[in-house]
Amino acid sequence: MSQGNVNPRRIYVAGHRGMVGGAIVRQLSARGDTQIITRTRAELDLTSQAAVAAFFAAERPDAVILAAAKVGGIHANNAYPADFIYENLMIQGNVIHQAYAAGVQRLLQLGSSCIYPRAVPQPMREDALLTGVLEQTNEPYAIAKIAGIKLCESYNRQHGTDYRSVMPTNLYGPGDNFHPENSHVLPAMLLRFHDAVQRGLGQVTIWGSGTPRREFLHVDDMAAASLFVFDLAAEAYRAQTQPMLSHVNVGSGSDVSIFELAEIVARVTGFAGEIVTDPSKPDGTMRKLMDVSRLDQMGWRATIALERGIAETYRWFLDNQTALRAA
Repeated sequence: MSQGNVNPRRIYVAGHRGMVGGAIVRQLSARGDTQIITRTRAELDLTSQAAVAAFFAAERPDAVILAAAKVGGIHANNAYPADFIYENLMIQGNVIHQAYAAGVQRLLQLGSSCIYPRAVPQPMREDALLTGVLEQTNEPYAIAKIAGIKLCESYNRQHGTDYRSVMPTNLYGPGDNFHPENSHVLPAMLLRFHDAVQRGLGQVTIWGSGTPRREFLHVDDMAAASLFVFDLAAEAYRAQTQPMLSHVNVGSGSDVSIFELAEIVARVTGFAGEIVTDPSKPDGTMRKLMDVSRLDQMGWRATIALERGIAETYRWFLDNQTALRAA
């Protein structure tokens, strides 16, 4: 790890079975100089303080990447708000504190763009944090993720650790959730257009006016950005951040309208019919774009173009659809 002023050989990746955690493990494995420590949920309950303390006391990793979280769509966040705030607070509190107790100096925790207020200037800058009211549908999850940032910053201030946070935009890619009811907009759209092609339909309807704009980042770019920030020398990281405003946005730096996204998905899936909008359905927030100038100044930019990334994701879906439908 040539960029950093530490060279951790044993890295604990929490959440290695998730889409982002899996991508991080793949990229760490490709380096060939790191021992990756993982535990499944069945092997280690991260909401248990005693279990996490015992794990860190036994394993003594050199560094930690915290990609574990309870996540879900709007329906799940609305239906189980207590679960989302409790489990995420416990996971973060246990992992971050026990990492400190075990002498871990370098930690990276992954958050979410939902930490920003509902009504915020676009693109969303890091200093927009805590400047307004959060989106009601995912407020419990967002508050937990904000607490994760402040945990890292507080341990840094009090204990001199080097704990960092990255906040990704909408992610997609291999390992995404293709559940017909609970998936996010991009996998849901891939499913809908794939089904239309399979059934020979001549028309696909998308919700809303098609004009809201969204930013998407391939999970492999997210993994690369996470490891870039994780590896940065402390001086380089601190030069671009502030002690209590230290999180880093991660995104592609550009967005597309929902209708433009549908056109890309149509090309990728081979759908040649008509794309119709349904303005009677809600549009949601008109724009959500991350300001990635802080990360750009650090020296990293996304490299996977949206259409290429969607095509790769669709190929992964086709290769794994039997297993996905059985899950």
